[in-house]
Amino acid sequence: MQRPVGEQLRQWRERRRLSQLDLALSAEISTRHLSFLENGRSRPSREMVLRLGERLEVPLRERNRLLLAAGYAPVYPQTPLPDLGVALEAVRHLLAGHEPYPALVLDRGWDLVESNSGITLLTDLVDPDLLEPPANVLRAALHPRGLAPHVLNLGQWRAELLGRLRRQVEITGDADLAALLTEVSGYPCDDPVDEAPAGSVFVPVRLRHGDGVLTLMSMVATFGTALDVTLAELVIESFYPADAATREVLARRQPG
Repeated sequence: MQRPVGEQLRQWRERRRLSQLDLALSAEISTRHLSFLENGRSRPSREMVLRLGERLEVPLRERNRLLLAAGYAPVYPQTPLPDLGVALEAVRHLLAGHEPYPALVLDRGWDLVESNSGITLLTDLVDPDLLEPPANVLRAALHPRGLAPHVLNLGQWRAELLGRLRRQVEITGDADLAALLTEVSGYPCDDPVDEAPAGSVFVPVRLRHGDGVLTLMSMVATFGTALDVTLAELVIESFYPADAATREVLARRQPG
């Protein structure tokens, strides 16, 4: 059953830790009007729903739900991935240009939607069952049959990944993501260290590779001006060598 728009607005405001006065000032409305909207005494206009959604930094998918709850049609399209046109071309160009370094594209639920050939550096270490579509990257990373047994600093890397997911749950309020967080948090980890050493500027992943160790750092990118739900939820994660030895190993993987 769909919750009233006023109740949803109040929950988003509380999730953002804003008072009614804070939000009213930001949206340039009176606290009385905002109170009436939240308790259902007033029905927000379409423009007001969009304004409050923007001020509350509500994700596009949830802004559509706010509009529906208020009795209006959604305004943000949700285009199937293959139909994203030049945006998808740009993503694939970026992935190809990043080779031989691994790079992948995730959707909102951390499912793998695109990758380059360099990703086999990581997926070759994962049980094939965990890579069956839709392959969930967090499960593949932290499951005992995934990357986890090969990661020397599993405690640190696991804490960073779980922290990202936890922040995403807080931002979106998504029940499926909350369930995923509960699941992957329960995977075993024998490494109690969950903080990077003092002075670190990033948390790398240190992988056993043959007789040596590969050290990778990652960079996460999103589309900053997306007005499409699918595009706004895509995340591009690119891995880079974090030391000279890793750079040499990855350079040898470059296709001739």
